[in-house]
Amino acid sequence: GALLAGARVLTTGHENPDADAVGSALGIALALESLGARVETVFADPVPVMYDFMPCVERARTSVSPGLDPDLIVVCDGDLSRTGAVLQDNAELFGRVPVVNIDHHVSNSGDHGTAWVDAGAAATCEQATLLLPALGLGFDAAGGDIVQLLTAGLVFDTANFAHSNTTPRTLRVASELVAAGAELPMIARRIYRTKPNAQLKLFGRVLARLEAAVDDRVTWSVVTLDDFAQAGATQEQAEGLIDLLAQSAGADMAILFKDLGDGVRISIRTRDGGVDATRLAGAFGGGGHARAAGASHEGPFEDARDAVLGLAQQLLDELPVS
Repeated sequence: GALLAGARVLTTGHENPDADAVGSALGIALALESLGARVETVFADPVPVMYDFMPCVERARTSVSPGLDPDLIVVCDGDLSRTGAVLQDNAELFGRVPVVNIDHHVSNSGDHGTAWVDAGAAATCEQATLLLPALGLGFDAAGGDIVQLLTAGLVFDTANFAHSNTTPRTLRVASELVAAGAELPMIARRIYRTKPNAQLKLFGRVLARLEAAVDDRVTWSVVTLDDFAQAGATQEQAEGLIDLLAQSAGADMAILFKDLGDGVRISIRTRDGGVDATRLAGAFGGGGHARAAGASHEGPFEDARDAVLGLAQQLLDELPVS
């Protein structure tokens, strides 16, 4: 009901948007447009080039149009704080306009506006798919563009339905989307099996300095600004590196440090039944999911490495001996 109340709607998602943020924010935008609303989608950062196959990505903006004057804001795939500059630059707007927050991150407290936080959903796009019938829309709405967008988010956040967050409901939702015309093979190929040579060179540099810690229970590496320069790669092309590190046969945890000069970003993956990744990320002001989380550290890389690996050892030591 809250979604139907807006005549002029702003949809947004977290900064550095991924396929789930883009797919859900744009998918909901197209759905509400089909119902007669005027809708604009804004992110703090441009949509990465790797998602240029997704319909309507060219519509995503990095600032709110002065004439929009929204009467509803929909925040997808994260809480309000994760929208970054969208919130900071439009604090007055967020303060007076009703907010609907749709998210699947367990770290979202759900205390911003009207919130639907479903940690059992594999992706916010799974929730958005379930919303369509509730809005009175068929899967053919917007000429089929919506199902392509929502499928991209599902494919990305489940690693092509291979992660443990994939539930029977996730597969039923995916089945509905494919039945409605979603191009699953193309989407899976573009997200997970299409990389420029510069990105492959970047991966090679980072994998070459892979290290093990905590009695080989942690696999970690670091990517630096020099790596991006030497490989001719963009920072967004570090996407997917952490999942490669997580393929280590013996490690219970994989950690990627991104040393970006102005601070260190930390990506974490953990094994099923192992450490809750949000406990490690949360200690550094981050969040995410039990098996995949992230955080930031303002100090130099060496400080971030020592602090994160130290806490990782503590958390691993707390696990019951199997």
